[in-house]
Amino acid sequence: MALALCALALGAFAIGTTEFVVMGLLPQVAGGLDVSVSTAGNLISAYALGVVVGAPLLTALATRLGRKQALLAFLGLFVLGNLATVLVPGYGAVFASRVVAGLPHGAYLGAASLVAAQLVDPTRQATAVARVLMGLTVANIVGVPAGTFLGQVFGWRAAFLVVAVLGLAAAAGVAAFVPVMAKPEGIGLRREVVALGRKQVVLGLTTAVFGFAGVFAVYSYISPMLTELAGMGDGAVPVVLALFGVGMTAGSLIVGPLADRALRPTIYGSLAALAVVLVMFRFAIEAPWSAVIMAVVLGAVGFGVTAPLQVLIMRKAGDAPTLAAASNHSAFNLANAGGAWLGGVGISAGLGYASPALIGAVLAVVGLGIALAAGAIDRDRTEDSGQAAEPAASGGAEHTDTVGAAEPVEAVAERVC
Repeated sequence: MALALCALALGAFAIGTTEFVVMGLLPQVAGGLDVSVSTAGNLISAYALGVVVGAPLLTALATRLGRKQALLAFLGLFVLGNLATVLVPGYGAVFASRVVAGLPHGAYLGAASLVAAQLVDPTRQATAVARVLMGLTVANIVGVPAGTFLGQVFGWRAAFLVVAVLGLAAAAGVAAFVPVMAKPEGIGLRREVVALGRKQVVLGLTTAVFGFAGVFAVYSYISPMLTELAGMGDGAVPVVLALFGVGMTAGSLIVGPLADRALRPTIYGSLAALAVVLVMFRFAIEAPWSAVIMAVVLGAVGFGVTAPLQVLIMRKAGDAPTLAAASNHSAFNLANAGGAWLGGVGISAGLGYASPALIGAVLAVVGLGIALAAGAIDRDRTEDSGQAAEPAASGGAEHTDTVGAAEPVEAVAERVC
């Protein structure tokens, strides 16, 4: 069981590395492709475009496959996309390769989250999902700095060659350690689309867009914040970003068990804490020591909400959670783009480099409001139908709904052994 989760997390690690490593190699990429740095930066948008389009599209195409088959197919496309980045000449071809590499991002993470949830007892689903998604956070500590170093020493394409190898290793791990899980009977694309349109799923996705946009309003501009406001040198920026990744990992480790005990309260608490931390960040960024501390705290609080939201959306999608789980990663990428844009609006309006922190706090409060409204609607629905409200509302374990049409844990364990 642990080896299966590690294999799934390795895939997430490869995905996190390829998504962010280009940010540290923009000068090398620009020089190698003979374009400006700003034009090379569009390769980041190309990958995000692939994520937003690919999550629902590939998930829809894979509805006839078992989840293990789908995972292997997504990793195969991921490897091909990154190999294309290594091999193709010219900016236009590289741009297209980044779109292809981004296509399986959300589909893989959505399917991996579902498989992780099915491999464990319902009382540990959020923890299992957090362990898989922790691959993304560890990528920011290890994968991105290592990839940046390799790209600087051996050429920028070398970083993507290593990512392709990581993707192959993850595929081998999935093939060896993840048990075969038959596709649930009677669940096709139509039911997946219907599940995606459920009110609680839509509210969950909207919460992700606004709440996570608060994080990226700051993260997108943390480099000039550190150099212009905190007075830190350029060489200190990678160190702070690595510490931010440490905070992300710590948040994932802490929040998973909390969400298993009380899912919605964990989401409420994470978003409320995020709003407070972003306001504090606005003032802490003025001094180097406080900026470093708050960067770690922001990483822990900001990314701690990802796994609980993922589990909530999967549960509210009922027995057809695959498309909803993948679409959550599209929502996170929309948050990435939207938060960066709104933070830039504040800076362009002359409000200063600190303004994205307050803009992010407002976005987090909006996300919290949506989450609270969703909880109230869900509670009213369960009361009107005569069902018990979510135990999590009072701090108890939330077992009223579990992810998808999961096989009994004992049956899965037999195949693992």
